[in-house]
Amino acid sequence: MGIHADDVVLIQQGNSPHDPTIVTVNCPDKSGLGCDLCRIILEFGLHITRADFQTDGRWCYIVLWVVQLQHSNLLRLDWDSLKNRLLRVSPPCLTPLYYDQKLNGSSAAPSVYLLKFCCVDRKGLLHDVTEVLTELEFTIQRLKVMTTPDGKVVDLFFITDGRELLHTKKRRDDTCGYLCDLFREYCIGCELQLAGPECDNQRNLSSLPLAVAEELFSCELSEKESCMQALRTATTSPKKAIVTVDNLLSPAHTLLQIQCVDQKGLFYDILRISKDLNIQVAYGRFSSSIKGYRNMDLFVQQTDGKKILDPKLLDNLCSRLKEEMLHPLRVIITNRGPDTELLVANPVELCGKGRPRVFYDVTLALKKLGTCIFSVGVQYLHLAYIFHNVLSNFTSLLICRLKSEGTQLRITSGKSTDSSWLKMVNFH
Repeated sequence: MGIHADDVVLIQQGNSPHDPTIVTVNCPDKSGLGCDLCRIILEFGLHITRADFQTDGRWCYIVLWVVQLQHSNLLRLDWDSLKNRLLRVSPPCLTPLYYDQKLNGSSAAPSVYLLKFCCVDRKGLLHDVTEVLTELEFTIQRLKVMTTPDGKVVDLFFITDGRELLHTKKRRDDTCGYLCDLFREYCIGCELQLAGPECDNQRNLSSLPLAVAEELFSCELSEKESCMQALRTATTSPKKAIVTVDNLLSPAHTLLQIQCVDQKGLFYDILRISKDLNIQVAYGRFSSSIKGYRNMDLFVQQTDGKKILDPKLLDNLCSRLKEEMLHPLRVIITNRGPDTELLVANPVELCGKGRPRVFYDVTLALKKLGTCIFSVGVQYLHLAYIFHNVLSNFTSLLICRLKSEGTQLRITSGKSTDSSWLKMVNFH
């Protein structure tokens, strides 16, 4: 009854480099499957241009049209590895009548490893190392960068392995050897081992000065207006997000009609919110971008198979969707004494996973600007400790302390949820 494992995930590449690649997933359904698939797509540097998916609660059929982002062309894309990663999060092809989602429940959290990379500092080095780790399918969970006065740098990367092979000596040795070969003239030493208590210390929830937190997270959506005009150039149009709810068209589903500005990771953001709120998407269509705007039709249900009639749940769902469409990331530049700090905050799923490649994109933007990074830290914030009314409790905060001697860092200190300098790498 089921289908052959080779047919669960099919990848059909276009006839020309400019044609999209079609990724088809045909497997038993599980809660949050669409979100998990889209996260992996983003981890490989791919952009979803179109999507169609449907499920009856037991079996799902998903079609994604993807293209490689322009600034990711330098990274080698391993299509076989992508297929294996998608297969790994897809439920086993058991007979739908007997399939139990508990059999495919959330797996244990992946082991965190500590990569200690010591080298001679130079401009753009941190991004170059990050690019290599991304190519090797590592996810940077946390990191700490320390620069010494004599021009040396110690990078502590707390990473997980998308291939789940770091427990093998070969994978660890190959990783260190690859890094040392690529950065031969700068590399001083490289160590990779299972993280110890220092990883637990990095995981502790961190505090943020209230004034900075208010400036970073104070952007509220008006009940009458969902239009954001933050720092933007004169040629940039306002960002709009419209969510229309229809509970009359379908007897068993709530229809969400969404229109918003196209941006990186949009489909992932929408499915992440649905997953966190236990909202099931029974049918969805993610249309191609038209003049920079996206239109989406989502037929959704609660976990009991009924449409959403609770006004509070509907209001929370619509508010979360609008917030993510307008502010997928929070960006702020602050001055702390003689230092300039860049703070980038992005929401984290309830399972602890955040938006892929945030650190990769930030370091790429800073490298293109010629801005040196003096130190870096990643923290987890519990916003409920800071604000009483928040839509998303947990946030991952990336803090880059910048050193701008000899560079032209034309960024005014203050809030920006739509910074044009991040757009240069297609961040939004």
